[in-house]
Parts: sequence; structure tokens; C-alpha cells
Amino acid sequence: MERSRAFTLPELLFAVAIGMGLVGWGVPALRDIQRDSARTREVNQFLRAIHLARSEAMKRNDVVSLCPSGDGLSCGSPPIAWQDGWMVFVNFDRDQPAQRDPGEPMLKVYPRWKQGTIVGNRPTLSFRAFGQLAVTATFTFCDDRGPSSARAVIISQTGRPRLADRSSSGSPLPCK
Repeated sequence: MERSRAFTLPELLFAVAIGMGLVGWGVPALRDIQRDSARTREVNQFLRAIHLARSEAMKRNDVVSLCPSGDGLSCGSPPIAWQDGWMVFVNFDRDQPAQRDPGEPMLKVYPRWKQGTIVGNRPTLSFRAFGQLAVTATFTFCDDRGPSSARAVIISQTGRPRLADRSSSGSPLPCK
């Protein structure tokens, strides 16, 4: 007589418990990977916008500006935040803070970031052929995990961006 090849109830319960433990351990890690990916995508888009503005300012020998924009047509007023979207345009009249006027070419519009906030210390950014038209700027990208996972784009007076995951004092970045 051939012996049956089945699992006993204790073996089955043990296998299910191991499987549940692996799922319980893996799901939060997967969620963090998705959040990191979304934040990285936004930071990279912002960096691309800065590089576009810098290169267009050099190419055109004119001022190119970035500003927050909820509608993709005009710069928003203070209730509009950077996470609502932003745009890059040629700023012929060089106004500060930058405002897009009729006839100023739009170069690129970036959509809203729904998963987080962008805290910036400048209402707009403007670049000329040889640098930025203001002092240094910092833009902190935060999601619901708070300062522990925030990233900052820091723009020097020459218009060069760099990334940071801590403040200059070594403490976590502020998420307001």
C-alpha cells in the first residue's frame, strides 16, 4: 500500500505562519520603496527644470525663470505651493518675483506632486546666462514619513544645484 504524501495540520500551520511573517515584513518595505521612488521622481523633475532654465538662459542670453503654477499658465500667488506644479519660461522683463507676461515663451510645465510637499525658501527662481539672479535657494521635498526621509535641492548663487538629505548642521531636514 502506498503512503499518502500530504501535509499534516501542524506543518501547514507552520508554513502559513512563515508566509504571513514574510508578507508582514515585505509589505512595509515595498511601501517605502514606492514612496522613495515617487520622491526621487519629483526631485529629478525639479533638477531637470533647473538645468533646463540654466541652459536656456545661456543659450538665449536672457533671463529664464521657474515659478510655482497650479494652472500651468501663470505664476501662482503665495497660496500656490511648489508641489502644486511649476513652470519654466523666458522672463523678458526680468521681473522679481517672476511673473509670466503675455508674449513670454513657455518652455516646460510640470504637474502637481500629490504624494508630498515641497517647501522652498524662494517664491520664484530666475537664471541668467552666468548664474542665478538671487541668493542661494533650498527646496525640501517631504512626504508623509516626515524629516527622516526628506530630500533637499540646494541651489548656489551660480545656479548650480546639489542634493542633500541632512541640513548643514547635520540634523534632519525641516518639513513644514
